[in-house]
Amino acid sequence: MAGGGVQPRWQGLNGDPCILVKTQLGLERVAAARIEEEAPWLRAQPSPRGFKGLVLVYGCRDPQGDARLIEDRVVEADRVIVIEARAPAEPEAIARKAAELAAGRISRDECFAVRTTRRGRHGFTSIDVNVAAGRAVQEATGACVNLTYPDKIVLVEIIGGDAFISIVPGSFEWKKMKPGKNPVYRLFKRIAVVQMPYLGPLDACRNMGVRIGREVQNFEVRELVVAPAGLVSGRELAEFLNGVFEGIESRYQVQARSYHRRAERVPVYVQDIHQLVRDRRGEPIIVLEPEGEPVSRVADKLWEIVKGRGRVNILVGSREGIPLGVYRYADLVVDIAPGVTLSTEYAAAAALIALATVLHDRLSELGEGGEVEGGAASRGEGREA
Repeated sequence: MAGGGVQPRWQGLNGDPCILVKTQLGLERVAAARIEEEAPWLRAQPSPRGFKGLVLVYGCRDPQGDARLIEDRVVEADRVIVIEARAPAEPEAIARKAAELAAGRISRDECFAVRTTRRGRHGFTSIDVNVAAGRAVQEATGACVNLTYPDKIVLVEIIGGDAFISIVPGSFEWKKMKPGKNPVYRLFKRIAVVQMPYLGPLDACRNMGVRIGREVQNFEVRELVVAPAGLVSGRELAEFLNGVFEGIESRYQVQARSYHRRAERVPVYVQDIHQLVRDRRGEPIIVLEPEGEPVSRVADKLWEIVKGRGRVNILVGSREGIPLGVYRYADLVVDIAPGVTLSTEYAAAAALIALATVLHDRLSELGEGGEVEGGAASRGEGREA
């Protein structure tokens, strides 16, 4: 007993921990309790040395089997790492132990990376450990280093004065981009979203403009053209446009801080929709309306349209749909959600997602400019807006 309560079962444990579990912050005790419920022979220590998001597990009978059990039954466990070696939290000591562990585990034909997570105060950085351990592992194995898509990963988890080391397959890491996934932003560089404005009560105009502005900036399309049909209220249009600029700027600031590549603001133009169709005759025009064909049925036609050079125009309605006369000038009229009426603020985003989804596997043919490399122009180049 301590302080009138029951002493936690993990206190006073001897020996090395066998598994490290990573959880969401604040779920350490829940995860520890669930581990002990599912595997009563284990002892789970939440927040070792006060570090949140961690659970150290002791008493493994079969570390690999116990780790699989935790993965299968404890949903709070985000990462389950079998600890294969322990060393003092010093770069050279970690490097020696990592090299010993890697010998026979990483072959000369494989590539590896070292990933270090450091908790506590130390006279070295995680990069220092990566460099020292990477050099030692390379000398011990003859393997190459690949920091992006390694075959094996040497994990170094430092908790205070202890370093726990493991070797895991490269698939252990979830990556946003990996071989076989094609970045769709190259396609969106070619897309002009032609959006009829949402007009009506002033607060609704502005709010709708903010949402649409954020959506087009989210995809970084080539341009947004706000295209009213005929005479409209200047005050309502101004509120809508002010909202569009606010939405674009708010999303752009997030992208500029978080992207590893340069984000680009979406330019905004205004043109009557009938004049725009005349002006861009000879460019691909796709109308998004429920009268069209389901998008899955026209994937081949869409690819023929977007793989050429130049701008592709996607026309999106608002409270009123695209004027019927425009349909005659469209290359395609497409329905992306048969039987569902899309709200104005989501229509353009839904169209872009649908386009990227049905064309994704062919996007590897697009060059950095968003067109088929070496391909001929299939349509005339319209003037720049």
